[in-house]
Amino acid sequence: MAVGFATATHRGSGDFEANITLVVIVSCILAANGGLMFGYDIGISGGVTSMPQFLKKFFPVVYKKTQEKGIESNYCKYDNQGLQLFTSSLYLAALTATFAASHTTRTLGRKVTMLIAGLFFIVGTVFNAAAMNLVMLIIGRILLGCGVGFANQAVPLFLSEIAPTRIRGALNILFQLNTTIGILFANLVNFGTAKISGGWGWRLSLGLAGVPALMLTLGSLIVVDTPNSLIARGKLEEGKAVLKRIRGVSNVEPEYLEIVEASRVASEVKHPMRNLLRRRNRPQLVIAVCMQIFQQFTGINAIMFYAPVLFNTVGFKSDASLYSAVITGAVNVLATLVSIYSVDRLGRRLLLLQAGVQMFLSQMVVAVVLGLKVKDHSESLTKGLALLVVVMVCTFVAAFAWSWGPLGWLIPSETFPLETRSAGQSVTVCVNMVFTFVIAQAFLSMLCHFKFGIFIFFSAWVSVMSVFVLFLLPETKNVPIEEMTNRVWSQHWYWRRFMDNDENGHA
Repeated sequence: MAVGFATATHRGSGDFEANITLVVIVSCILAANGGLMFGYDIGISGGVTSMPQFLKKFFPVVYKKTQEKGIESNYCKYDNQGLQLFTSSLYLAALTATFAASHTTRTLGRKVTMLIAGLFFIVGTVFNAAAMNLVMLIIGRILLGCGVGFANQAVPLFLSEIAPTRIRGALNILFQLNTTIGILFANLVNFGTAKISGGWGWRLSLGLAGVPALMLTLGSLIVVDTPNSLIARGKLEEGKAVLKRIRGVSNVEPEYLEIVEASRVASEVKHPMRNLLRRRNRPQLVIAVCMQIFQQFTGINAIMFYAPVLFNTVGFKSDASLYSAVITGAVNVLATLVSIYSVDRLGRRLLLLQAGVQMFLSQMVVAVVLGLKVKDHSESLTKGLALLVVVMVCTFVAAFAWSWGPLGWLIPSETFPLETRSAGQSVTVCVNMVFTFVIAQAFLSMLCHFKFGIFIFFSAWVSVMSVFVLFLLPETKNVPIEEMTNRVWSQHWYWRRFMDNDENGHA
């Protein structure tokens, strides 16, 4: 079933004949449920760790500190390595799992890898919801982390490979959209379960992760694998048949031949990780690694992980802090829709540069307000200033959600050539999880020591990454995924030097 049409041109020009088919839309929506699970994991931890009964059971030292008035610094009430390990253990597991996921993505396909991710999510959810001690809780988070590693490896590749070129950005951002929906869903769940009497609301919060976990598992059984993956594994006829099905046209020969050629080149690579280090692959590798580091050093996960804790820190009461977290989650979803609409129209660079200015200014305002008004042992902000903090946090979240959030995953997934795509995505996920782990493990301690300076720290990084985008990030909108080298890297003022005089042969 087709709802649109793109004209065909000769092979090599990059504009292949393709309809926007129902099977592509449905497959992308189902696959993007990996983002829903990822987002739920991000959002649920912050709310749960602000629930008194959860803290009392697993982190009694933190619980005691939160109940003491005027003794502990406002900025240090939640500073506890065990509490941070609960959040960050997921990301440590994810960065380890991504290397196994790279192998399954390459040898078994994107579809099977997503199924494995869904199964990890389901088992991890059971452990968390039934946790009787900290060990069970951490085991559950580690299993969820394995699911994140496999899902974040397979889903962005799946979306980039199955989507028609002209809407590749929008469809790939479905992953990030579902991530933001997952965060919002988690915030709403926490807001509701925090009111449950009897102290078991946190179990329901953790247990409801089973909903997106089941959706991803069932979705992975329904979707078709990508033609690129099928052809790379020698299933040429099946790959061609799937290509016809997802493009909704009979003339897929130009695109099919280009994928076959890319697959032939990829098959000559015996050691993808070693090949990734070759000179001609350096631009994509540097871009992918820097995008992940910068994405985390915007400070977004510090806010999303610990939004309720953060709002409690600046003086909001428990319900008010959860309510504020719901607001930021809703802004996150709406702003991601802006990115879906604009990414293939305005391009990647413009969104990143505009957002850099917005994120810098909003974080500096928060730093000034907290620096002037929130002292170590003061009770709270005034109502007006508290509202200003929420507005500025929402302004920051909106800018991130239409820029570094989705584009941090989109750009690496669309720039690597087929022979290094799986390995490149593995490095992308690994670096992302390393720095997500670092931020999750360190944020509460940084908040305690830096105080309001934490926002100055992150805003300085926003300045650095904006300069990086201005000079070193090329525009990739409307460029077919198998033609990035010739049409992007070979034309860039700096990166083109790496396209010449490459080493002979394949690693």
